[in-house]
Amino acid sequence: MTIKTLLTAAALAVAPALALACPAKQEAKMSCSDGMVYDSASNSCQVVSG
Repeated sequence: MTIKTLLTAAALAVAPALALACPAKQEAKMSCSDGMVYDSASNSCQVVSG
């Protein structure tokens, strides 16, 4: 085998492993400042009343 074939095979073997390392299935978590709570309906922080 030539070096080009070996490098191509190595790149194709490593590509799926790199794709699995991506955190695509994690959701970002939002944090609100004091006195506010996250409202999922409006996707924003709302002032706590009461």
